[in-house]
Amino acid sequence: EANPLPNLRSSAQAIPNGLLGMLIFIVTEIMVFAALISAYLVVRSSATEWPPPNQPRLPVEATAVNSLILLLSGFFAFRSNRSFFLPGEEQKACGLLLLSLLLGSMFVLVQGYEWIGLIHFGMTMTSGPFGSFFYLIIGAHALHAVIAILVLAIAYHKMKRSVLTPSEFWTGQAFWYFVVGLWPILYWLVYLH
Repeated sequence: EANPLPNLRSSAQAIPNGLLGMLIFIVTEIMVFAALISAYLVVRSSATEWPPPNQPRLPVEATAVNSLILLLSGFFAFRSNRSFFLPGEEQKACGLLLLSLLLGSMFVLVQGYEWIGLIHFGMTMTSGPFGSFFYLIIGAHALHAVIAILVLAIAYHKMKRSVLTPSEFWTGQAFWYFVVGLWPILYWLVYLH
């Protein structure tokens, strides 16, 4: 049985340019988030009580469920990639990618709804270091999620028209996997500690 996945080793270029560029970009974004998390940890460790008593508590349980939605989105993106390279599975790949997009969008919308509640209860960027770091770190992730969803939406429309190249798909997915993979770390550090 022939392997349906392309053999990258046999090509003159082992990693497509788009994917290599995205991987370099992801490394820089990891450094940005590492700096934000480091600053957050320094401020948190110097506080006598964290989170401060005058700030609302984060919706830990609802965000745990929302986290599962995001992880499922990553899983369906992965399954879409597997189907994309199998002959006759193009429709399945499209459906799985659409499901990934819908779940990713749901994650962002639920997060926005949570933010509205937190703002209503007085947690803003200017309400203190807790609010500032929350919106800075979680907001940066949300911005990355929105951009990655747009990239996957473009990939989905190209896939439907049968003009999506493997390189484009891998590039968009690499960014989505970064967004999905980063979230459990942020959830654990910001919501649970």
